[in-house]
Amino acid sequence: MASKPGILTDWPWKSLGSFKYVILAPWVLHTVYTSMTKDGKEIDSVYVLFFPFLLWRVLHNQIWISLSRYRTAKGNNRIVDKSIEFEQVDRESNWDDQILLNGLLFYIVYMILPGVMQMPFWRTDGVLLTILLHAGPVEFLYYWLHRALHHHYLYSRYHSHHHSSIVTEPITSVIHPFAEHLAYFLLLSIPILAVIFMGRSSIAAIFGYISYIDFMNNMGHCNFELIPKMLFSIFPALKYLMYTPSFHSLHHTQFRTNYSLFMPIYDYIYGTMDKSVDALYEKSLIRPEELPHVVHLTHLVTPQSIYHLRLGFASLASKPYTSKWYVWVMWPVTYFYMMLSWPYSGTFVLERNQFHKLNAQMWVVPKFKRQYLKKMRNESINNLIEEAILKADERGVKVLSLGLLNQSYICFTYITYIPKGTIQVLFRSNLTKVAYFIASALCQMGTKGDRLNCYGELYIRRNPNLKIKVVDGTSLAVAIVLNSIPKGTIQVLFRGNLTKVAYFIASALCQMGTKVATSHKDEYEKLNKELKNIEPESESVLSKSYTDKVWLVGDGLTKEEQLKASKGTLFIPFSQFPPKRLRKDCFYCTTPAMMSPKSFQNVDSCENWLPRRAMSASRVAGVIHALEGWDVDECGNTIFDLQKIWEASLHHGFRPLPIPT
Repeated sequence: MASKPGILTDWPWKSLGSFKYVILAPWVLHTVYTSMTKDGKEIDSVYVLFFPFLLWRVLHNQIWISLSRYRTAKGNNRIVDKSIEFEQVDRESNWDDQILLNGLLFYIVYMILPGVMQMPFWRTDGVLLTILLHAGPVEFLYYWLHRALHHHYLYSRYHSHHHSSIVTEPITSVIHPFAEHLAYFLLLSIPILAVIFMGRSSIAAIFGYISYIDFMNNMGHCNFELIPKMLFSIFPALKYLMYTPSFHSLHHTQFRTNYSLFMPIYDYIYGTMDKSVDALYEKSLIRPEELPHVVHLTHLVTPQSIYHLRLGFASLASKPYTSKWYVWVMWPVTYFYMMLSWPYSGTFVLERNQFHKLNAQMWVVPKFKRQYLKKMRNESINNLIEEAILKADERGVKVLSLGLLNQSYICFTYITYIPKGTIQVLFRSNLTKVAYFIASALCQMGTKGDRLNCYGELYIRRNPNLKIKVVDGTSLAVAIVLNSIPKGTIQVLFRGNLTKVAYFIASALCQMGTKVATSHKDEYEKLNKELKNIEPESESVLSKSYTDKVWLVGDGLTKEEQLKASKGTLFIPFSQFPPKRLRKDCFYCTTPAMMSPKSFQNVDSCENWLPRRAMSASRVAGVIHALEGWDVDECGNTIFDLQKIWEASLHHGFRPLPIPT
């Protein structure tokens, strides 16, 4: 919003929210009806093609959004280093309003001007005329309109809304008040209306011109330099006819220079060219990829979660992950991505952050939860994780934290084939990383593995020259759960699959004098057996009651069990994935996580289902290990000092999430 909003600031359909697209429904329905009822010769191709063209514009913009976010996360050729926060994402969430406006005005013009109907696909004279009219009057008039918008009266009422974004994204280019967009529409319509009135219009001229505007707008605001220097060496005059992303970024950082639309010639003529254009351009071109100090390795959750990534739909990524009906409508695109990700091998950079002098990145294994649980995919996913660790080590990363199922997925499907009651298994053949993780899981279950050290310790020894430290965040997850339990609680109920985190939580509670109850006999036996290994004096109790007011829950909590809970029960997950919230009269905590401090920069998306600026325990643990310089791994059967990592997290500004009451 501008500092002093003027008249016609808000879009007319703002009150419609997500239903704003209905304004185009009458024309779209009429287009479909016309196509189905009229003879092929009577159908106007311009009228029929315009709605698909609007969809193409949406796709075109989204491609630029994803590309820009990916490139700026990697860091190579990035222009401006300042961060993007949620406030900017919210302000720019209506970027498609200008497409709706253009569509609405086109349909109105189509009904008024007969020259629009039955246009040919191509007319050379019309295309050349469009180019000349843009290079002449449009660029000239825009330059002076832009300078007028920087006058304090118009700037405070309109144009300051656009300049609220110091660090630009492609969609920043179209974030303006409604009145300003009307002015731009009238200006950019000059070539289109001229060729229509002169009888030289064509589909290529109109659709091509609009696509050119979209392309140049997106490119100029993408915040990474991509125009090769060789192009200007071959065509020296091109610097007057085509701007670069670094050229326009200076306008957003300096405000009083580089006013031109796409052709810098008028800045050269009128002396408003920023003197640092060439230096910034060359500096951005040679800027290498950023090397992080800490990496968090996560993976996709569901096929639909691709749209919730920050490389997907920015507005969805800025909110906690929930299933949306309109995302299901896009199943063809989702299915296509699944087919691509099935054979694809290689993690990708999703996000970059800066905390004090620490550079952090989030990498993603392009596999879904369902793929992690398939036996046929275990080896390939395992290789992806190992490759990511080796890649990070090669780049000098200090710490890599494992998120979600990257921590201990590998043995899930294999151990299901082991008969119940087995107390010892024999390992033979080459000992692979899969074998180490299976042995670790078997040891946690109480099954003996021959010749293997338990909890995956030999996996670390398998790569003795690794300098990177691998952290699963167990200690911080345990500390977060312990500090989420209300003071004065004398007994908690454990329910769900018992994991490494669960065992250490139970042990800590027993040492604190809090009773640990479980309602399943097999869980009771497993828990007690493991507690004896961790702390000989610890012991859980078998309870047939569901009246405990605090439940510590993991994967495997059933609907029936939730329904048995007393009113006002507090569910605290220790699992990687949250339980379904079936009870409105109970309270649910998030999975172990902490709120990041404000100094943790470039946080513009939510981590899966967590609220804004919340970070999973494993991700925070990786950051803390790097900040403190702890030269230890935390994986397998090892766990870091609970009190030490909790106090370090608080010291660096991380805060626990509020407990629901």
